[in-house]
Amino acid sequence: MDKFALEVFSDLSERLNYNLPGFPLYAKKGALHQFDRFAAAYHWHPDLEFIVVLDGEMDYYVNGQTVHLDKGNGIFVNSKRLHYGFSAAKSDCTFLVIVIHPALLGENTLAGKAYLEEKFASDTDDYLLLSSQTSWQHAILLALTELYDEVHSNEGNLLRLLSQAVSICAGIADHIQQAPGNPNDEQVWMTIRKMTGYIHQHYDAKLTIDEIAAAGSVCRSRCCELFKKHVGWTPNNYLTRYRLQKSCEMLKETKMPVGEIAMACGFQTASYFSYVFGKQLGQIPQDFRKQSAAAGNDS
Repeated sequence: MDKFALEVFSDLSERLNYNLPGFPLYAKKGALHQFDRFAAAYHWHPDLEFIVVLDGEMDYYVNGQTVHLDKGNGIFVNSKRLHYGFSAAKSDCTFLVIVIHPALLGENTLAGKAYLEEKFASDTDDYLLLSSQTSWQHAILLALTELYDEVHSNEGNLLRLLSQAVSICAGIADHIQQAPGNPNDEQVWMTIRKMTGYIHQHYDAKLTIDEIAAAGSVCRSRCCELFKKHVGWTPNNYLTRYRLQKSCEMLKETKMPVGEIAMACGFQTASYFSYVFGKQLGQIPQDFRKQSAAAGNDS
């Protein structure tokens, strides 16, 4: 995905590199083939996220549930939910991703904070599917496309962007429902967010399962149990996938030598990095970089 780089912040979540400095709105076009095994990185952030499928189809995982998205449809993902898009069949899908930080919605005001906590808290829907066959959802899908066009317009109007973002989120707020669950559920997800957040912060270093477990204040066996049940991978598999995702970003977006990228992503040697990269992605890092550069020149 074009500059789909993620910055790790101190709250252990991930935040996107927004399109405009100081204006926390992210609107990009992406494709699943740009990710390791046609699966985006498993992540979470305080922002509200929207996906619009332009071509193809994908599955989308949100807090333990997986839903299917077809062309012309999309999904809203609530704040601080673990999520990622993927294709188990390894088929491509192009999509728009729109991410809106609560700061644009009045989070820094007393009334705004109370409203956002009511509508987008942990006890509300984790996600809402957006179908082109339902009138209010179709309107949001169109508004998301218009917002994307405005962001990438040569004469993008900042106030219009703000108005569009607020209107889209207001439409979601009108339909989102309270979804109280087991009080322990939030604690489980918080623990997982802490452990995955620790990996996101320290993927460039040598990590052990004990260190990952300590980040979530759980024992080693509980750590492995939570990863297997809710993430679908072991902690080590998740760490490797995340390192590979970051290495792909660096190969596409920088001119750093492969050896330096290997070290920056936590691989001990360039040869081991090339071995793991080839085993997982089916090509060596140098070929991946050439292929990505050629695709960028053709677009």
